[in-house]
Amino acid sequence: MLFLIEYDRAKGKVVTLKPFPNTERAIADEELLETELRLNRAGIQREVVILEAPTEAALRRTHRRYFETLEQLATLPAA
Repeated sequence: MLFLIEYDRAKGKVVTLKPFPNTERAIADEELLETELRLNRAGIQREVVILEAPTEAALRRTHRRYFETLEQLATLPAA
């Protein structure tokens, strides 16, 4: 699975989390570009990325900084 994430660094929050099947990489790339252009035109500073993971749960484990607070990140994840 591919996941398009729009992340507001100032607020420490995910604004958008949109899944795509691996077969739709070109569509995900196009949406990433459109999102970056829209944000740039509006003068909004956000991080926009496409990440790959088998599931959303796996994504949340491997990229915790997008989904957890600083306090949560300071602790080790449960095994």
